[in-house]
Amino acid sequence: MNKKIRLGILFGGKSVEHEVSLLSARNVVEALDRDRFEVVLIGIDKEGGWHLQDSERFLEHCEDPKRVRLFPEKERLAVVPKDKKKQLVALSGKSCTAPLDVIFPLLHGPYGEDGTVQGLLKLAGIPFVGAGVLSSAVCMDKDVMKRLFLQGGLPTARFFAFKRSAFSSLDFERLAKEIGLPFFLKPANTGSSVGISKVKRLKDFAPALEEAAQYDDKILIEEFLDAREIECSVLGNEEPIASCPGEVIPTHEFYSYEAKYLDEKGAHYRIPAELDEKTTKEVQSLAVKAFQVCECEGMARVDFFLRKSDGKLFLNEINTIPGFTSISMYPKLWQASGLCYKELLERLIELAIIRKQKESKLKVNYAQL
Repeated sequence: MNKKIRLGILFGGKSVEHEVSLLSARNVVEALDRDRFEVVLIGIDKEGGWHLQDSERFLEHCEDPKRVRLFPEKERLAVVPKDKKKQLVALSGKSCTAPLDVIFPLLHGPYGEDGTVQGLLKLAGIPFVGAGVLSSAVCMDKDVMKRLFLQGGLPTARFFAFKRSAFSSLDFERLAKEIGLPFFLKPANTGSSVGISKVKRLKDFAPALEEAAQYDDKILIEEFLDAREIECSVLGNEEPIASCPGEVIPTHEFYSYEAKYLDEKGAHYRIPAELDEKTTKEVQSLAVKAFQVCECEGMARVDFFLRKSDGKLFLNEINTIPGFTSISMYPKLWQASGLCYKELLERLIELAIIRKQKESKLKVNYAQL
């Protein structure tokens, strides 16, 4: 009998998407094959503390997205880099668990999806699922990501980015003239549509700027497109593949955080999307190209706008740790493409281990020469 893989599930985190992460973790834990995996649950609280969680009671109020929270644990953990015997230790100094073979980060937004945790795990020598440090950071910063899209010849809507030092000098009339009305105003470094506003007139502008500035020191102002919202899942390392595309049909004015996670009727999903063969192939091709342009690995969900007037596709963004909740598009698109939830998780974990094995063959210092 093969030895079980010791799999760490890392979830929670300091970002405003904390609750989404908890729901993703619950779904993944329930779907894993316990004959293949020994699961170790590591919850990160909203202050950034790491805790070893009891697999039988790691969430409270898990049926309510607004109230779900980590089950309180007193003992906090620390990661010890490159120590195979004491990889995860309690702050008391005692080893808490045997070393992990791989970690599955289910952290959405800053302090988890932005390369910070990926860098820590890389220093600790622990293989992890999903994008590495560079691509995680690039895809979290929507300004940098879109500039890479443009450099890679990928179609994206018009946008402007501004740092906080320039907020007070922004001229609404000039922006409206250059990019048109309405436009979207959003933080550059959040996900799940947090802090986004649709600006239709002058009186909307100051409140939208104030809302976005709560979450980031850089904002994006993006062109509004009267378009269908199309999403595509990508899977792989050096030779990624794309799922069938799906369509999100929001019942709110746009696909907001509330529509995604808090309102059960916030959106309808059409999987697969009703697209002709040419457009379907174009979505899949652009999704894979965007994945490669941004140096992604493992997994990503690539989001598009399909303009209604002429059928032109525009890349919106890449999510390097897409949601794994019961309504999340990433696993649903793969299921519609013939890869069930359990098999998808196993493939992602396999890709993480393969990457680590490949990296371990590289020379990293002169002593190895």
